[in-house]
Amino acid sequence: MTDTGLPGTIRACLFDLDGVVTRTAVVHEAAWKEMFDAFLRERDGEGFRPFTPADYESHVDGRPRADGVRAFLASRGIDLPEGDPDDPPGARTVHGLGNRKNTALLHRIRTDGVEAYDGTLRYIRTVRAAGLGTAIVSSSANCRDVLRAIRAEDLFDARVDAGTAAARGLAGKPAPDTFVAAARDLGVTPAEAAVFEDALAGMEAGRAGGFGFVVGVDRTGHRDALYAHGADLVVGDLAELPGPPP
Repeated sequence: MTDTGLPGTIRACLFDLDGVVTRTAVVHEAAWKEMFDAFLRERDGEGFRPFTPADYESHVDGRPRADGVRAFLASRGIDLPEGDPDDPPGARTVHGLGNRKNTALLHRIRTDGVEAYDGTLRYIRTVRAAGLGTAIVSSSANCRDVLRAIRAEDLFDARVDAGTAAARGLAGKPAPDTFVAAARDLGVTPAEAAVFEDALAGMEAGRAGGFGFVVGVDRTGHRDALYAHGADLVVGDLAELPGPPP
């Protein structure tokens, strides 16, 4: 291991956004619950079965928005038309529900703001000082705006987000495509890159892509699941890895 806590073969670090760099994973989960509970209440009445934390972890967390909608609906045996990406939030389509979720998310972000994990920002500065490349890899369509809000856009040499994935035809997590694309953008192979993720789908993407090291960030007490899904190391915060003191 080097003074970054990573194997000496690692030349680049690929960071997920929500839950790793920013404290927005809980905001995303709340927005998903708000949207799905409203939809299920409209569909099934007051006796509906609510969206749960287990639903979020199993079907939604880390996935592109439309994929999360599809996966959750399939888990409940609900079939909706795909619709179009620009469907209004009130449309009873996959994309309409996804856009309703995004509306709820943006409202919460505007109301409550965005916070960064200071330990992550310090660690990113550490690996950059050690000469490693850095990329942000997110399923979010709001990635760039969030990075600007926390003044962290200049900490990354490359960005692969929902817009990038759509433009390049990349499959979302748990497929490794977005991480592989980020490694390529940094001029390294997957074996020379470390993945930093908090979602089980991200762990699976790291394992499927043959990345050199996969770090799980356990913010919610599912350390064992992160290891089971492909983590080489699990930490509660990146401040636990080597770097300058706070």
